[in-house]
Amino acid sequence: MNLNYLLESVKKYNNNEKDIKFISNAYHYAEKLHKNQKRQSGEPYIIHPLSVAIILSEIEADTNTIVAGLLHDTLEDTDIKKNDIACEFNPYVAMLVDGVTKIGKISFSSREEEIAGNARKLLSGIAEDVRIVLIKLADRLHNMRTLEFKKLDRQKEIALETMEIFIPLAYYLGCYRIKSELEDLSFKYINPEMYFELSKKVKKIEKDTYNDLYLMLSEINSLLIDNNIPNEIKARTKNIYGIYKRIEQGTKLNEIHDLLALKIMVEDVKKCYLTLGQVHSLYPPVNGRIKDYIAKPKTNMYQSLHTTVFGKGENLVQIQIRTFEMDKIASLGLTAYWQDPKVVMNDELKTRFQFFKSLLEINSSTSDNKSFFEEIKQEVLGAKIYVYTPKGDIIELPVGSTAIDLAYKIHTDMGNSMVAAIINGNYSLPESKLQNKDIVKIITNDMTFGPNKEWVDQCQTVLAKRMIRRFYDRVKL
Repeated sequence: MNLNYLLESVKKYNNNEKDIKFISNAYHYAEKLHKNQKRQSGEPYIIHPLSVAIILSEIEADTNTIVAGLLHDTLEDTDIKKNDIACEFNPYVAMLVDGVTKIGKISFSSREEEIAGNARKLLSGIAEDVRIVLIKLADRLHNMRTLEFKKLDRQKEIALETMEIFIPLAYYLGCYRIKSELEDLSFKYINPEMYFELSKKVKKIEKDTYNDLYLMLSEINSLLIDNNIPNEIKARTKNIYGIYKRIEQGTKLNEIHDLLALKIMVEDVKKCYLTLGQVHSLYPPVNGRIKDYIAKPKTNMYQSLHTTVFGKGENLVQIQIRTFEMDKIASLGLTAYWQDPKVVMNDELKTRFQFFKSLLEINSSTSDNKSFFEEIKQEVLGAKIYVYTPKGDIIELPVGSTAIDLAYKIHTDMGNSMVAAIINGNYSLPESKLQNKDIVKIITNDMTFGPNKEWVDQCQTVLAKRMIRRFYDRVKL
């Protein structure tokens, strides 16, 4: 990898000569500053920021983000200051580099406090500019790719931290490419024996099913062309860690319905649904395995139709059908939204992504780093349930949440005036716990005095607890 490799990667989506020169200047600036510095692998240090920039270019990050990726270690490892970067490049690049530096530059009295503090700084960086976190994700990915040069105890420690913090972040940012690679790299160091055992099995499966999968690809492509549906189809195998999780849940390897997949991209939403019908005319679907994430996107804005079919050679194959634009968002994550100059990214995050709302709420209500980290792990990065309102809106909540949590998640006034809930058609108490895919209607009464004080101990989310306490603090006044 060298500068030309980076520039060619950028030119695939941005061939603006001014931007290319801007990136080239940043590389030479960083190369000069990191001269004579080495990584633990023994290679020149510039290889690391260059690799970070390449990773960012592969998710089509904007020019300022790539330049900040090239410069992300300069404030910490060289003598230059934030103002130097602002003068040499621009204040925005300087802000991004400074934001990345602040995340990693802090002293703690224990490793536990260090992890909690760094997690808070990383997650809080989203409130400043989410691209700071994208740079840290790219930084972590390259560090994971070169983790073999660390001591064994540090390898596992870093891998566990990656699994606990960075992988959920990559999911919520929609960066599926980065998420899958981080999962497999972390798993390789956490459980190497199982990783290599599954790797061998997957390679054999890929070899044994190659002809069947590509025959399906060819037949589907021909049928769609005959029906005037231009398309692009790609084959993929589920990543190693994803397979491991399913096996841990009790599923046999040959019963994992999305072990093998074909991804079909078409021009528009109408053709997505037409394609679904055409696929089912060739290959019968498995009952209960059709999911429509186009009508109801995932909470990180992922959209696609999923169906599992009985494919060639008695293989179960998941078919994913989406538009080219949906595939771009699924592959690139939030960076895809920056392609539209009308979109102000941070404003979009606050209104459209439930994850960020929860994150900002916890950050503003919790001062202690350890408490913040525990609440984030439980409420934001931990296991989730997804419940539906009567209108069909999907609400994301941590496992163990109650109807009280849902009410406050929808609106503070709804929580304060809640008297009951109807869960799947049954009248229920506010403190009733919710399960995945429940359909919940909140019953309110404007004449009620307000929330029950006992709800603070019965609800799960920081938001609900905070709103209930705030109500009674106002009552005292």
